[in-house]
Amino acid sequence: MNHNETFETVESLEAELVSLTESLWETPELGLHETESAELLSSVLRDAGFDVTEGLGGMPTAFSATYGEGEPHVGILGEYDALPGLSQTVSSSREPVEAGAPGHGCGHNLFGVAGVGAALAAKRAIDDGRAEGTVTFFGCPAEEILVGKVFMARDGAFDDLDAALTWHPSHLSAPFMAQTLAMNSVEYTFHGESAHAADSPQSGRSALDAVELLNTGSEFMREHVSDDARIHYTIPDGGGAPNVVPAEATAWFYVRAPTRGEVDRITDWLDDVAEGAALMTQTTVSRRFHTGCYDYVANHALSDTLLENMRLAGPIPYTDEDREFAAELQETLSAETIEARTAQLPEDRREAARSSVLYPDAQASYDVGTVLNGSTDVGDVSWITPTAQFWAASWPVGTPSHTWQAVAANGSFGSKAAVYAAKVLAATTLDLFSDEALVASAREEFEASVPGEYESALPEGTEPPFHLTL
Repeated sequence: MNHNETFETVESLEAELVSLTESLWETPELGLHETESAELLSSVLRDAGFDVTEGLGGMPTAFSATYGEGEPHVGILGEYDALPGLSQTVSSSREPVEAGAPGHGCGHNLFGVAGVGAALAAKRAIDDGRAEGTVTFFGCPAEEILVGKVFMARDGAFDDLDAALTWHPSHLSAPFMAQTLAMNSVEYTFHGESAHAADSPQSGRSALDAVELLNTGSEFMREHVSDDARIHYTIPDGGGAPNVVPAEATAWFYVRAPTRGEVDRITDWLDDVAEGAALMTQTTVSRRFHTGCYDYVANHALSDTLLENMRLAGPIPYTDEDREFAAELQETLSAETIEARTAQLPEDRREAARSSVLYPDAQASYDVGTVLNGSTDVGDVSWITPTAQFWAASWPVGTPSHTWQAVAANGSFGSKAAVYAAKVLAATTLDLFSDEALVASAREEFEASVPGEYESALPEGTEPPFHLTL
């Protein structure tokens, strides 16, 4: 399909899209608290004539915006939450805008805006009579804590889609084909008895002792889970003064594995260890389940179409000035960090990446058949409808996400990647509108590759964890 008009539509929106990326970057908000960010994006679509529904999944900052009618129904996923402690100016040295404040270290200020741009371009095609179908932009909060799409999926937000599309900022451009790890997020809070730790320790029962026993027990579990499984934890509350026996203490765990079944088995075992820790310390334990997501299943038919449109739309038009600033940022990274990132590529592509500062040309997928050691709530969507996503080069080569260097890039030249991503998402949406065979092929592959029916991992009655500030 010729997408020149689609690309021209997105280019006509470029000034507005760049302005939106800057507005989100300047007002970073943490997950489930993205009030200004969600309102900014939803208002743009509402003003353009989209039917906006807010409060999806019990989350005030989750919304959908729909335009068109009939089939196929294509969903475009967007995110806009920031990360704690990553405030950073647009500069090549560590310089927070506000010490300790959030920052867009994962590029979600670009992420959501690109989806809005794609939805607007699809609307233009419908209005011009060049396309028929329905497009919905989903404003998905709290991806960083793997919450938004999980709670939206539980409430059926994605059930009527024929396909879902999304992207993510990165240091290279390629379809995202790796499997990700399913995950559970659980807090264990132990309740004991306070006492003077020196004068009357026999009167106390230490909740912190129980937390430490739970953490130690989890270390002994590692020998007996698969090599791809991950168990990690923090202690958000370990008590107060050392001379007071802690009456309450909390351990927060992430359990990850390639399948939901293994995640649930490990979590059940961890529950037993927590009960054992409580018995050993004569405390009690309460369990709070925050979220649980599925592994991601990439749809090859859709991903191939994304790659075609990435090549039609690219390369991302970075300037010499962009490359100069990118080089300054890259110089602040260690050689080991850059090598670890570029080593993910096939051997025949590593040298070209290593010799580049910005590498904006679309590449064929380099992660088919691999398991990425992270998790994404896009996984839940991929178990409900055919789903595809891609990386777009928004940062200097070798830059990890969740770093101040990524924040600086996201507030600068990264906006060009958002415009590029809007073109790719819009073109692929229109391909689905016009190509019944593509829709059918994606559905056939989905039914063959997704190993079971989707059932939310959330226990009945689980509410979004608004208390988390991550």
